[in-house]
Amino acid sequence: MAKREFPVTAAVRWLEARNISFIPRLYSWEEHGGTHRASVMLNEDEHCIIKTLVMEGDSVNQFIVLMHGDREVSTKNLARILKVKKVDSCSPQVAEKKTGYQVGGISPFGTRHSLPIYVQKTILLLPKIFINGGKRGFLVEIGPSVLTGKIGAIPVEVVLK
Repeated sequence: MAKREFPVTAAVRWLEARNISFIPRLYSWEEHGGTHRASVMLNEDEHCIIKTLVMEGDSVNQFIVLMHGDREVSTKNLARILKVKKVDSCSPQVAEKKTGYQVGGISPFGTRHSLPIYVQKTILLLPKIFINGGKRGFLVEIGPSVLTGKIGAIPVEVVLK
């Protein structure tokens, strides 16, 4: 069997088990480089690089929010949607425990625990997206319909304006 040119992560195994085609995109990861670094290294629009954020509310367990790389989440709007007083990012330790991925390499695919997933609805209008493949410096290029069709992401309007 030929050696793969990309890591075989839980996310890759999850995608392959569901026959979801993707294009692996590797880049040189850098601490605090974020989606800007990925967009520069891959020569792609940062708006199409999708952040996977693990968050929690005051009366809800952890959940994932998918957001454009060049935008921020309105935690006030998200709290209203979830009918809680406050929403915030959870600690890196909790995010890693719940997802099974290292911060900077968190994918919404193949997480250790099943978490509700919310997606900024404008992401679904993009022709293609680049989302973490389960390892720092590794994105997968896929169609955005996978988010709602395969992982059941709930479309929301939570971009900070």
